[in-house]
Amino acid sequence: MTRFLVYTAPATGHVVPLVPGLLELRRRGHEVHVRTLPAMVGPLRAAGISADAVDHRVTAVEVTDFRATSDTERLRSGQVDLVRRGEFDGPDLDAAIAEHRPDVLLVDSIAYGAQTRAQASPLPTAMVLPSVLPVRGRGIPPYGLGLKPMSGPLGRVRDAVGWKMVERVFGKAMLPGLNGLRRAAGLPEFRSPLDQFTAQDAVIVLTGEPLEYPRTDLPAHVHLVGAQPWDLPAERPAYLDEPGDPWVLVTCSTDYQGDEDLARVAVEALRDQPVRVLLTLAEAYDGAGLASAGNIRVERFVPHGHVLPHCAAVVTHGGFGIVSKAMAAGVPSVIVPFGRDQPEIARRVSEAGAGVTLRPKDLDARSLRVAVERARAMTAGAQAAAATLRAGGGATRFADVAVALGAGEGERVRATPSELAR
Repeated sequence: MTRFLVYTAPATGHVVPLVPGLLELRRRGHEVHVRTLPAMVGPLRAAGISADAVDHRVTAVEVTDFRATSDTERLRSGQVDLVRRGEFDGPDLDAAIAEHRPDVLLVDSIAYGAQTRAQASPLPTAMVLPSVLPVRGRGIPPYGLGLKPMSGPLGRVRDAVGWKMVERVFGKAMLPGLNGLRRAAGLPEFRSPLDQFTAQDAVIVLTGEPLEYPRTDLPAHVHLVGAQPWDLPAERPAYLDEPGDPWVLVTCSTDYQGDEDLARVAVEALRDQPVRVLLTLAEAYDGAGLASAGNIRVERFVPHGHVLPHCAAVVTHGGFGIVSKAMAAGVPSVIVPFGRDQPEIARRVSEAGAGVTLRPKDLDARSLRVAVERARAMTAGAQAAAATLRAGGGATRFADVAVALGAGEGERVRATPSELAR
């Protein structure tokens, strides 16, 4: 029996994708304790997983990228705020280690202080990444821009130059604060933001092809374990089974990102169309001034697993959780990426033939209506993508990697040179 301590960033989308794998560890007889955002403590406990809330000072640091007026400022402010949380999530991890005496640490990719303290500890540690992998590789476009893969000499030159630019931009935003955390923990400084992926015993990426590009040179300690769709338990709404037009699910970010325009434009675009629209807006959006009327139904929360089997399409900001669920269900998506990892996720969906990308600056009622029509014609591509994604492993593969880490399998790779920056 192995004791696992799991530390997540205080974001719903960073804990929900972990749940199937954690339940599989419990089924195998291992102990699992999760430190996460307060709103997820109850649901995790109800699912049979021990959980407590992160230090309140972590959640008190607001991620303010939604206030930015440019892509550069959005990236800078978001990363600076996440690193600032590290002042508190690092000591919080130390406290959790002292309380639960784990054998293995599984730490969220954006809990930077906790990542730092985990690497300073003697415990085997895995970074857990609920998104696509921002690591360079043969044929992999520069991360963050949503660029199309490009082959041949021109593609190799573009990628080489682009990755250097990505390192410089992310490094300027992240490295001052991140290296401050590392100095305080007695660890060597990073030369590149990509060093964080080599300074791990393992990296567990909660996705696989086609949401991840085919990789022929993936480092041995990086594991693509496949998607793990899971929903917060809730009663199935009876209206989903009523006869009528097909449903289109419209959903914004669970954690506020300032993407209300997507909801408002979707209502305008689809209110007179031969579909029923289910618009889910988390509490942080306070309804965005929208209400149920006609073919539009506005709800705060409905489990996606209940809705997706009835959907002709999904309209979303491109968060990893809803996109991976939609793809796993074979439902085509329209993605309007507002920032963070969303341009990359949108590109993977488009490349897989499982959906359509619409740039925020092009978002209006007409363009969104056309995009939904295009997506609805892509059901065959979405279903083919679903078959590939589901074959990636999921909870079983996640548990296999975590257990192997606890058993001491594989070489320790911490504090290696900037291998991924070359």
